[in-house]
Amino acid sequence: MAEMFGNVRVLTFAASAVVAVLLGFLVISPDQALGLMTHGGYWMMLTIFALWLITLWRIWRSEAGQWLHRLIQNRTAIAVGIVCWVLLLVHDPFGFKILMDEAMLAGTAMSMHFEKLAIVPMRGHDIQGAFEILGGQLDKRPLFQPFLVTLLHDFTGYRPENGFVLNAALSLLLLMLVYRAGVLWGGTRAGLCGMGLLTTLPLLAQNATGAGFEILNLVMIMAVYLLGVRFARQRDEASVDALVMAAVLLALTRYESVLFVFPVAALILWGWWKAGRIVLGWNAAISPLLMVPYALHNKVFEVRESSWEMASLGDFDTPFSISYVPDNIAHALAFFFDTTGEQSNSLVIAGLGFFALGLVGLWLVKLLRRLRGAPAAEVAWAAIALGFWAHTVLMMVYFWGRFDDPVIRRLSLPLNLFMVLSIVMATAQLPGNARKWWVLGGLTLFGFFGYSLPTMARHDYSMDYYVGRETAWRREFIAAHPEKDYLVIDPNSIEWIIHRVSSTPTLRAVNDPEVLHFNWRNQIFSEIYVFQRLQIEPSTGEPVLPEEYDVGSAYELAPVWERRFTPFTLSRISRVTEVHPGPSVVTPPQLPSLENMTAEERQAARDAYFQKFVEQLP
Repeated sequence: MAEMFGNVRVLTFAASAVVAVLLGFLVISPDQALGLMTHGGYWMMLTIFALWLITLWRIWRSEAGQWLHRLIQNRTAIAVGIVCWVLLLVHDPFGFKILMDEAMLAGTAMSMHFEKLAIVPMRGHDIQGAFEILGGQLDKRPLFQPFLVTLLHDFTGYRPENGFVLNAALSLLLLMLVYRAGVLWGGTRAGLCGMGLLTTLPLLAQNATGAGFEILNLVMIMAVYLLGVRFARQRDEASVDALVMAAVLLALTRYESVLFVFPVAALILWGWWKAGRIVLGWNAAISPLLMVPYALHNKVFEVRESSWEMASLGDFDTPFSISYVPDNIAHALAFFFDTTGEQSNSLVIAGLGFFALGLVGLWLVKLLRRLRGAPAAEVAWAAIALGFWAHTVLMMVYFWGRFDDPVIRRLSLPLNLFMVLSIVMATAQLPGNARKWWVLGGLTLFGFFGYSLPTMARHDYSMDYYVGRETAWRREFIAAHPEKDYLVIDPNSIEWIIHRVSSTPTLRAVNDPEVLHFNWRNQIFSEIYVFQRLQIEPSTGEPVLPEEYDVGSAYELAPVWERRFTPFTLSRISRVTEVHPGPSVVTPPQLPSLENMTAEERQAARDAYFQKFVEQLP
């Protein structure tokens, strides 16, 4: 009977793979794919997540006694983990750290909660006390993180801060998973060192108090690794189901995390080779179909090529190229080995990590020679290490793979995690017992108190990304106006909508001034505000309004809130005092002093202005 069910599952897997290829790449058009993800994305994620929880429950039910015994034994580790967790949370304020990513994820979670539609709301209004989402579109970002935030909304009520709650909880889980991985290699001391090393990373603290999907990505990588160890050891149906489902959810967390699916597949093939038979549960048998949402969602890049955002950095015509590698490596080294505190790096991770990565590379080569008889934990580590290497290579050929860029630093988190795991693994291979872990623990404490803690205290790396501080300023305005009976015109309207403040994009205000005139004349909103970000022209010191923030000639504005976040930007919220009927004409900004300058000359002008700015401070 078992053999018959096994054959049925193999046939089901083969049929699922064929159907998945047809649905994901051939039958469904890009426009149809976006429609399916918009209306069915929530239900797809609910199904996949529920299947994974059921599989984990099966494992827990059979091993609950062992897990509880392990929990009691590891009371010291839990205490240390909580201390590390608190250190990560107290040094960085909770808030939206990366402008578009976190706001878009929060907006998607909002729509999934209220409408069960996987869209980012671009227009939303308070209509007689009920906030209504009036327009939006499917975002390019995967849906697993917004789905989890949606669950928090569903069970606790809607709050835009639920993304912070999720990441805070996941950060503690991440520390515990890293501890467990260390225990597999070198016992309790190794696990404690792993948690300590991870705590020395200011970048982790920054993301643990944000609303992005980076922490979830790390948690799922660790889940895949630990479930991979279980499968490599036991090679039963529950293990392969749990591992496959974790890999599917990892692929649905971040775009590039699909790379880990291939080493997981190799690990499963090794397990079958080791067992001398094919081991498949029903979840694993239908897993190709569960990857269809990934293929359908990625078609957003075909429908909207601007999703690559290549124009944001200049003249790039392809997102991936080997020609980007030298420059990206230079930026990576500038990030990892910065000593000024302007980067959210950890010197102890970088200093020990690159050496450990070399040792891991040599170890992988040796492992291939004894693959059949290798211990299960080592084979699982080899699989996840290959995933880390593939991710790192992809980042180096990515046009925006500059780890020292304020927006891109977070993409180095998987490599930082890889280095932490490699340090612990390499230390475990060294001769000796307790002394080596005391040395590693001492270096970790020295790195934390000598560099990481002062870096986290100064927040230079956060101040460098002024857009995040500007987002917090918007939240200050919302807190100061709790009535929320006003309308805000802003290119990034999503920033207001997720706080249930009526908002519409600037472009709509320019294209449809008659609509705004009707609302203003009839006092539908108590006030109409306009958010604008002005650029300071270095040669004159005068503020210049970029075209994307200009609402045009139909509107008369009176500034009410202003803040200067950098010497070169001025953020302003103005009240609309008059809306004239007729078209709204936008006048392009005049920058005669910069038009004839080269890029080097413009940078020199900025440097000169900044130097004078600092010298003239009282």
